[in-house]
Amino acid sequence: MCNLYSQTLPRQAVIKYFRISHNRAAAITPKPAIFPTNEAPVIRRAEDGEQELVELSWGFVLLMKDKAPRRVTNVRDDKIRTSRFWRGSFEERRCLVPVTSFSEPKGRNPATWHWFALKGDSPRRLFAFAGIWGSWKGPIKKDGQTVELDVFAFMTTTPNELVATIHPQRMPVILDSEEAFETWTDGTPDEAFDLVNSYPADQMHIVQSGKDRKDLLGEAATVVT
Repeated sequence: MCNLYSQTLPRQAVIKYFRISHNRAAAITPKPAIFPTNEAPVIRRAEDGEQELVELSWGFVLLMKDKAPRRVTNVRDDKIRTSRFWRGSFEERRCLVPVTSFSEPKGRNPATWHWFALKGDSPRRLFAFAGIWGSWKGPIKKDGQTVELDVFAFMTTTPNELVATIHPQRMPVILDSEEAFETWTDGTPDEAFDLVNSYPADQMHIVQSGKDRKDLLGEAATVVT
């Protein structure tokens, strides 16, 4: 289950790759580490039908009796079409989450964090997680005040052979083509669900392993930029 990822490319590269108009794109900055509850870039269909790049809060809000609300960052492919918590967002509010790498831990005290990226011509090739979004109005802390915010989560599925060496249960659903982007955001629920597959292991690699909970190459690129 992915709870740490990066998006280390500048705004211009993101809007060019996803074909977003400048006037429909928020002023995002590269982020070598994105954690649950952080604000992060998301591409969604606006009310007027145009695609927009916005920053949303990572994690749907799940109320817990006598406890603080829980932020749920991932949704399983075997739950999304049956759970009332997720189903409406999948059917009506699918989105793309820009990513350049994601990380899974192995071991404890301290864990070793392994960073995965797609193979390509650049060290950090841009791609997207298959996401959903929704609006929340209510507390995000125990006995907290009511707040309003838009939130997102992304799909997970069975891991491929590479990811399974680190995390044997799940991996994010990865999309990397214009056709897949369009189908995910604008296709029928059945058409979108057909994209929910494990990404080929031979098209991915581990680009960093260690104690750092941030993409060091991405951070270096951000400083240079």
